[in-house]
Amino acid sequence: MKLLRLKITDPAGFRSLPCGFEQHFRTEWSLQDELAQASDFAPFVCAGPNGSGKSNLLEALAAIFFQLEVQRVRRNFLPEVFQYDPDDNPNGLQEHEGSPNAFELEYLIKLPLEYRSAESPEFAHVVFIKEPDKSPWLRWENNEAFPVEGFAFSTLTDEERGLLLPQYVLGYSSGENEILSLPFFKMRFVQFDEYWNALTRQLSYPGHPETRLAYLDSGFSQAILLCNLLFQDEATLQPFREDVGIEALREFRVLIRRSIELRPEQLAAFASEDENARQSLDDIVSSNPALRTETDELGNTHYRLNLMQLLEGDEKSALVVSALQRCATVHFLDEATDTLVLDYWVNDATRQAFHENFNGSALALFQAFQVLLTLNLYPTSAALKADLYRSNSHYVSETVPTLASDERIMRFKFVRFTKQGVAQPMMLKALSDGEHQLLHSLGLCLLFRNTNSLFLLDEPETHFNPDWRANLISRLRQCLPGNGEFTQEMLITTHTPFLISDSKPEKVLVFAKDKSSGAVSVRHPDYNTLGASINKITMSTFGKRETIGGHAQALLDALRARFAQGTEDKDALITEIHQQLGDSVEKLLLIQAILDAEQPSNGEAQG
Repeated sequence: MKLLRLKITDPAGFRSLPCGFEQHFRTEWSLQDELAQASDFAPFVCAGPNGSGKSNLLEALAAIFFQLEVQRVRRNFLPEVFQYDPDDNPNGLQEHEGSPNAFELEYLIKLPLEYRSAESPEFAHVVFIKEPDKSPWLRWENNEAFPVEGFAFSTLTDEERGLLLPQYVLGYSSGENEILSLPFFKMRFVQFDEYWNALTRQLSYPGHPETRLAYLDSGFSQAILLCNLLFQDEATLQPFREDVGIEALREFRVLIRRSIELRPEQLAAFASEDENARQSLDDIVSSNPALRTETDELGNTHYRLNLMQLLEGDEKSALVVSALQRCATVHFLDEATDTLVLDYWVNDATRQAFHENFNGSALALFQAFQVLLTLNLYPTSAALKADLYRSNSHYVSETVPTLASDERIMRFKFVRFTKQGVAQPMMLKALSDGEHQLLHSLGLCLLFRNTNSLFLLDEPETHFNPDWRANLISRLRQCLPGNGEFTQEMLITTHTPFLISDSKPEKVLVFAKDKSSGAVSVRHPDYNTLGASINKITMSTFGKRETIGGHAQALLDALRARFAQGTEDKDALITEIHQQLGDSVEKLLLIQAILDAEQPSNGEAQG
């Protein structure tokens, strides 16, 4: 995927991006240069002061693709709140509702070989346009170059629509960027409701989420690491080895809580949709194999729902829980809690079992974990979900119930691996914040490397040491080397000059906000950033001329003021400067000024 242009045409703007904001990501010349060097991956680096609007660009893209994804899956499944009907559901969300309410988005996306002829270009040229209070529509600019009938969005098949959108839109923020995460968070509930609907209606379920947006926050860190360590080869895992020192995965446990108790009133969701069929509670239970009744010692009836009913089968089943069981070294069912315990002692046979049961794909295993982890949202009420789907609140995630570990449907335990310089296998939780962040950021790139996806990374390097920051672009290029049939697009926001020094000027977007009007502007640096020094970038892009900290600068200014008074002994003052301050350009310039003041002028020397 290659972004070309984004324009906000919503009269209300979007966040700090005003109506009329337009970003051209590539010129025709730079695009042709990229296409000629297809394997040369390089992200867009978004830099600028805090509050300058750089994160808003990522947020706008996430919000737009949320709208497009809702439109794409509308024919298959959407929660009731999205199913507007003027008579039956007048409060439902309509297809034209969304923020931003108007936009233009233009990009290239690579089509599979079977959709291209020998004369076809590799990339489809796609334009999405949304006018205020209207549904987004698609213009396929170069469709005549492909052996596909149809031009208007309405005439494309569902499969063709899917091909013209990114395979995945992936978000990650090292902080709490609630605006970036909001559309992803909503989509996570859509994924939950997709499974819940299949369970209540006893429909088939593909074993992975239908929707393509995924916000891979810290809750997915263990899943990301496990999938990579189980599937990737030594060369691919080299960044993990060199930077973090991880050697080999030793063991881990997966706990799956198979069933939950339902209140009698919750059974209504499982009743027949036939209005003429009145069912008793017993009828509802008997008509759905995921439901069962239990009687306690006092004779009270309890209703339970088997959440795994669509995810497990017999010992040869391809369903995800059955596949996980076949890969386990040992597994057993704790009948008291109806919890399936899967223990893995990792060796070559374990890895081979995962390869055989998950189609040799780390991503397939991750999506299995993703489905199971999404089921941890089960306590969220229908009313709360309806509010969440409509919400634009920055704090919406705080309204969702947080489960104790033993109440979760799926969780990991005892993830242990060997690490260079550590005698005994260590737990994942023992790693530093920076190590977690590096494994997470690079790990999600490895998982989705063989896809045409969009990555939106908001300050992914906040906990990195200077060496890791300096090498981040190199590591990303290792993880996403450019495979002939797959292209990824990535936007990274940052405050570190190291990422800029590893990027060409056309891939650096410098944001600024006018303090009086609040208008956001974006420009490319007016100098060659690739290989530029950190001092040069700090001064030219971040507007900071000092190379030392604020407190040290204040001490230096005080010493300079004493020198300017002319009453100090210069040798004593220079000695004091050396004692108080470490080496810096600013210190050397002050000492040189003092020494120059001791030299006689040319006139005095000649007289």
